[in-house]
Amino acid sequence: QQIQSNFIVVIHPGSTTLRIGRATDTLPVGTPHIIARRQKHQGQPVYKDSWLLRDGLNKPESTEQRQNGLKMVDQAIWSKKMSNGARRIPVSPDQSRSYNRQMRPAILDHSSGNKWTNTSHHPEYLVGEEALYVNPLDCYNIHWPIRRGQLNLHPGPGGSLTAVLADLEVIWSHVIQKYLEIPLKDLKYYRCILLIPDIYNKQHVKELVHMILMKMGFSGLTSKPALWQVTHALCLLVKRPNLSLQYKAVVPNLSVGIAHSYSQQTVVGAKHPAAKKRQRKEALPLKCCREMAMLLGGILAGGSQDISGLQDHEFQIRHPDSPALLYQFRLGDEKLQAPMALFYPATFGIVGQKMTSLQHRSQGDPEDPHDEHYLLATQSKQEQSAKATADRKSMSKPGGFEGDLRGQSSDISERMYPQEVELGSSQSDCIIAGNESEEPLAAHMSRKTAISQFEGKALGLDKAILHSIDCCASDDTKKKMYSSILVVGGGLMFHKAQEFLQHRILNKMPPSFRRVVENVEVITRPKDMDPRLIAWKGGAVLACLDTTQELWIYQREWQRFGVRMLRERAAFVW
Repeated sequence: QQIQSNFIVVIHPGSTTLRIGRATDTLPVGTPHIIARRQKHQGQPVYKDSWLLRDGLNKPESTEQRQNGLKMVDQAIWSKKMSNGARRIPVSPDQSRSYNRQMRPAILDHSSGNKWTNTSHHPEYLVGEEALYVNPLDCYNIHWPIRRGQLNLHPGPGGSLTAVLADLEVIWSHVIQKYLEIPLKDLKYYRCILLIPDIYNKQHVKELVHMILMKMGFSGLTSKPALWQVTHALCLLVKRPNLSLQYKAVVPNLSVGIAHSYSQQTVVGAKHPAAKKRQRKEALPLKCCREMAMLLGGILAGGSQDISGLQDHEFQIRHPDSPALLYQFRLGDEKLQAPMALFYPATFGIVGQKMTSLQHRSQGDPEDPHDEHYLLATQSKQEQSAKATADRKSMSKPGGFEGDLRGQSSDISERMYPQEVELGSSQSDCIIAGNESEEPLAAHMSRKTAISQFEGKALGLDKAILHSIDCCASDDTKKKMYSSILVVGGGLMFHKAQEFLQHRILNKMPPSFRRVVENVEVITRPKDMDPRLIAWKGGAVLACLDTTQELWIYQREWQRFGVRMLRERAAFVW
């Protein structure tokens, strides 16, 4: 039955921010995606999920790689003139470093206006803002249930799949009751649209669907990858999650994909630990560190070509139960080096870690007997049977020798064909859909080679986009991709970022396409909308479409058929 949009809840679970709201809401509710759970036994060490730091940052080769990356960044910066044609004034890092070392904070106010969360009544858990302000001396474990777009599974406390799902259920239920003012007993009258990661884990999606329908009690659900938006044109989509810069050269995960269906990849980055070190030194609450990192991100992320010389900046620290402090500091080329690290990932100095990930084939699910492995096996048997029938017919006709040759030729192609089937069904390198499934084998294998060439390597944002477009099957599709590139998420909210990315793509795209593509358009703020909200808004639009009625998975259906309903109803390849 048709359902009014105000009875549909759209959930976009991000790594740091949960965005949730009714499909009719203009803007979603945004709250930190964090939970603090009280320890059951006193005296245990407090556990806190680490920030997005990578082991590969501290390898012996990291410093050398980071320096080489900065040299490339500096060369790119100084090779580009300012808008008035003048060259930039070189700034030595020692100039800003010596000034910043001698600066001391000024007291703005003897009271910061912030207080630790009151835990005197010993609540079992705290969610969102309250969890960020938990005093480090209180006996609460801090958990971020999602990291880099995936469930945050780890061997530490609260890191099992069951524990992470329990945290998500508590957080989402709390936010729905507090901010949407929907009693949990009334969720049986509501449906849910869940945005899942672009490169998703089937087992995790299955568990999330089960949690929403059977534990939280929604009457129906449909889901879509956060990368794909409701669009009226064929376009390339680049998803950037929220970016909280810490010191300089900081990037979270990057997903690049074709909205039409061809290729998607995640290029991972790192965050420097400057803000976290300060947190340990001064016992700053997570809330203060988060705001300081975002503030520094806004200062450092200057993509304007006219930035030159030393510039003064300031930020405030409002520590709970302490004076409000004002810090002043100077920056030179760091303001340009930070956003340029998006295009020169060697600047991060990440060594010995896989830098890209692709959608891999599922290992199978015992609850889904007709999974892709079954389809592959039955498809192969049907093709073999059809080939044997064709061979018998050809042998029964005059010129049986020619038919024998045709059979040998067909057998050769048959031995090659399983590679093509495996590529398409794995959903890893390229996903075939619609009328493009008749792509020639040579083109198919060429795309497979192109993709495997970069697997595991760090790609700059512009190279990742060009590589993703190059994975398309036809030149006509590639031309359409070049003409419409949509950047989704808050990671590219730098000044002049749109023009800079467009300039780099124009300079690096193949000459053959540069002549035929009339206009390369890069969109970072569609209709002046906050790019961090585009994925959630896409889910809200999906709720209003008539075609969505065919995508709902209902509670009774899930209870009876389980994960098979995702294969039948999911709005993405399962």
